This record gives sequence, C-alpha cells and structure tokens, in this order.
Amino acid sequence: MFAVVKTGGKQYKVSSNDVIIVEKLPGEAGSHITLTDIFMIGDADSTIIGTPTVPGARIIAEVLEQSKADKVLIFKKRRRHTYRRFKGHRQERTVLRVKEIQKA
Repeated sequence: MFAVVKTGGKQYKVSSNDVIIVEKLPGEAGSHITLTDIFMIGDADSTIIGTPTVPGARIIAEVLEQSKADKVLIFKKRRRHTYRRFKGHRQERTVLRVKEIQKA
C-alpha cells in the first residue's frame, strides 16, 4: 500500500516502513506523528484519489531524529566596489519512519 502525503509544502509518495526527510515538525525522537493531508491512497487492487484530500485517511509515523541539513553557502559580490557578503544557512529537518497507512 502507498500514499501521497503533503507536509512542509512538498508531496511525498510513501509506503509502510519508508524513511523520509521532511521539514521540521514538532516532536521528540521516538514520538509518533499523525499526518492527515493525504492526496491519494493505493494498493494492488484499488486507488482512492482525494478531492483534494482523502477524508478520514491518515498516516502514523515515528520521529527518528531532529537534525539540520548540510550548510548552504550564500556569497554576494560586486566587482570593483569592495562589496562582499558571506552567509550560511542550515535548514532544520525531521526524519520520519512511516509505521501505518490508514484508510477512511
């Protein structure tokens, strides 16, 4: 069974025991999170497509860790003007393991 779920403004196709990396969600490592914005659920026999979401469907996922992504470097420069700016940014993220996909 698989599902298409939206979290953090992005969509992910997941199935049971998949590990996904999403934008930061509240929760400690080891806790469970319920995702309810599910656009589609399917298996070998049938497919349910939501309008826009599937009512009553949810995904239960376990938080594996809260971490930060690799640093993204930002460098601005204007030639011949002695103008240089150097910044870095690390996006916070959550690593989830999908435990269960529940239909309506």
